Amino acid sequence: MISTSNLSLRFGKRALFEDVNIKFTPGNCYGIIGANGAGKSTFLKILSGEIDPSTGTVDITPGERLTVLKQNHYEFDEFEVLKTVIMGHARLYEIMQEKEVLYAKPDFSDEDGIKVSELEGEFAELNGWEAETEAAKLLNGLGIPESLHEQKMQDLSGNEKVRVLLAQALFGSPDILLLDEPTNHLDVDSIKWLEEFLGNFENTVIVVSHDRHFLNEVCTHIADIDFSKIQLFVGNYDFWLESSELAMRLAKEANRKTEEKMKDLQAFIQRFSANASKSKQATSRKKLLEKLTLEDIKPSSRKYPYIAFKPDREAGDQLLTIENLSKTVDGVKILQDVNLRVEKGDKIAFLSPDGSAPTMLFKIITDEETADSGEFKWGVTTSQAYFPKDNTAYFDGIKLSLVDWLRQYSRDQEESFIRGYLSRMLFSGEESLKEASVLSGGEKVRCMLARMMLSGANVLIMDEPTNHLDLESITALNDALTSFDGTLLFVSHDHQFMQTIANRIVEITETEIIDRRMTYDEYLEFKSKNK
Repeated sequence: MISTSNLSLRFGKRALFEDVNIKFTPGNCYGIIGANGAGKSTFLKILSGEIDPSTGTVDITPGERLTVLKQNHYEFDEFEVLKTVIMGHARLYEIMQEKEVLYAKPDFSDEDGIKVSELEGEFAELNGWEAETEAAKLLNGLGIPESLHEQKMQDLSGNEKVRVLLAQALFGSPDILLLDEPTNHLDVDSIKWLEEFLGNFENTVIVVSHDRHFLNEVCTHIADIDFSKIQLFVGNYDFWLESSELAMRLAKEANRKTEEKMKDLQAFIQRFSANASKSKQATSRKKLLEKLTLEDIKPSSRKYPYIAFKPDREAGDQLLTIENLSKTVDGVKILQDVNLRVEKGDKIAFLSPDGSAPTMLFKIITDEETADSGEFKWGVTTSQAYFPKDNTAYFDGIKLSLVDWLRQYSRDQEESFIRGYLSRMLFSGEESLKEASVLSGGEKVRCMLARMMLSGANVLIMDEPTNHLDLESITALNDALTSFDGTLLFVSHDHQFMQTIANRIVEITETEIIDRRMTYDEYLEFKSKNK
């Protein structure tokens, strides 16, 4: 078990956390949520001992082992992949090193023999004889083939290193597992494997993630960072979201009878219990939910940006035709004879093994790049707005205030109108006068979305728009694109985002274009049946 007692962290006059008292118990998975800058990753660093709190303590049950998903991708470059995973259990790895040194001694003494005997006993207790087998299973589950297990970490790609470091954190069944954005750089199969692994994990998991589908699959509790406090809720992310919205409605209707409120709560809990996806989690969650009272569910103070895309005109039936489009970059064929017809009302999620193909396609159809061969043609009634994966060119070195930055893209130049748009995107008062070049990643994304909203385009092209956004902004964008009545071409790694928005999936592989008019979940099922 891990807990905090009167924990506070202050930076000057600003209190990130104030008198936080929280307990994380075995058998549960806790999702840490909060707006950008609330301190989610910082809280994990306090729990791991990487950062000291200003006041208060972090208490871990004596003898329990805590592991952390490492963020330094170069820390283990000199070590082999398999050995890097085993290093996740520091004591076990230390014993292995000591044994190796002793057995290699040319003058092996009786004293050495006694020491080795003690080490061998502890090695067996820690399941050392199965260490390499367990490490290999973890690596295989996360998509690292056996051909790489003996390679040095420095020889791996960035995505592969992330997976090895995740295997390192999971190795040896730690008592307490801290994971900061563990699904980053994982493919669909690896994420599914991780969801199943954590679903069967018997100890304590504390995770920060912006992937709502992942949080819904693995979490038994949500820890919400708000107003420098951390409040614990039973259930997964969707339960937290809907329960907080329910609490807000009930608070606004305070004149209703308590009995009626309780009926709403009970019906809500029963529905959520029935919908739980894993039998083990469903059983434990139902027991927890049955103990809830009305007082346990409190409104959230979260603010959601207002996002709405309204086309100035309706597009005709001729949207976009792509014929035999090819592109090679630095000798690597990115696109090969791409043929595609986009129809009115399509909301197409583009997939590819490494993500470069859809990005290049988007750049070509928005005239940021030129194809080597082939052509594309937009319908005369279409208007396009583009959200690039890299927005650096829009902000770096720009000395304009946010008001003047957004004014560049607005037909209405009145300051009150521009400020109104910025306010929708949570830039109010003095924040609207910030210089565009100093914005955080999430703030830049919200500005780019405001720019697209002002365009009035009937075709939106979006390359990973959820990057850098907090859960509230992702939810608002998700809802906006679901209700958008134009045409959408997009790339995303957010499962729920793709499942709830896309009505067509296009996957660009090295050998073919797979085009299916179906939802993302249906496409995953189609792929699994046709492997």
